[in-house]
Amino acid sequence: MADIREHRDSLMTLTMKASTHIPVLLEETIENLRVRPGGHYIDSTVGGGGHAALILGRSSPGGKLLGIDADPGAIEIARETLRPYGAAAILVNENFDQLEYICSKCGFLTVDGVLFDLGMSSMQLEDESRGFSFQLESPLDMRFSPTQELTAYEIVNNMSEEELANLIRRYGEEPRSRRIASYIVNSRPVSTTTELARVVERVVGGRRERIHPSTRTFQALRVAVNQELEHLECALNQVARVLNPGGRLVVISYHSLDDRMVKEFLRRESSGYTPTLKVINKKVITPSLAEVRSNPRSRSAKMRVTERI
Repeated sequence: MADIREHRDSLMTLTMKASTHIPVLLEETIENLRVRPGGHYIDSTVGGGGHAALILGRSSPGGKLLGIDADPGAIEIARETLRPYGAAAILVNENFDQLEYICSKCGFLTVDGVLFDLGMSSMQLEDESRGFSFQLESPLDMRFSPTQELTAYEIVNNMSEEELANLIRRYGEEPRSRRIASYIVNSRPVSTTTELARVVERVVGGRRERIHPSTRTFQALRVAVNQELEHLECALNQVARVLNPGGRLVVISYHSLDDRMVKEFLRRESSGYTPTLKVINKKVITPSLAEVRSNPRSRSAKMRVTERI
């Protein structure tokens, strides 16, 4: 445990130079992936490279890591973070829904562990040009990759009121979705994140809530723009085929939509006549109080772990 903390401290110094993203459940990830020297691992959402760097450190000598991310900016940051590991780190700017194809292309035919750290990173949230945050004045974009055609602006300004309400309800689990959709349609055109936040706040009013009144609406738009649930389902269905027997899958999710999908996938794949996976932790793993205090954005994280039979 002490060597993980030492490695984490040095890693934080390195990654903080490139971004403000702090890896969540770092020690728990290494422990549950059972990282060992010479192992091959996939970080399907490599981000700034925080988890990946510790995986490479613990899998040395002989270890390799395939890092995947749809965001080209994240890949460049990860490249700098993982530079000390040289050819042991292979980085690919693709969506993880192409998991098997990417593995085949990069020579990772089977691996000892796969990590999904879902959602968006702090560096994406804090980038004023990306439009993820309701606290920054930005264009309504919300794309993980600039090659995607659909933006949040198009959804907000072109979708019918009924479609918009259903989207906000489905992907944001927002109980006031119909009123919010009505206010948005009547306020068009809505061009920036702060404009949209003000529209939503007019619906919610001065009610006191645990989260910001715009959180669920912004989540819904981000999930829809990036087809997050569709891509996650597609990727999960490929995992068993790239894992070695005894290899581990670790998934960290931050909202109930992702977690429910992962939970249902694990239930399905660990039961029936020919199960492919074995659930390791019946109860989700969550950050410690100390981690939440040092990194408040970790508070909603849930980790699920399974093993290839």
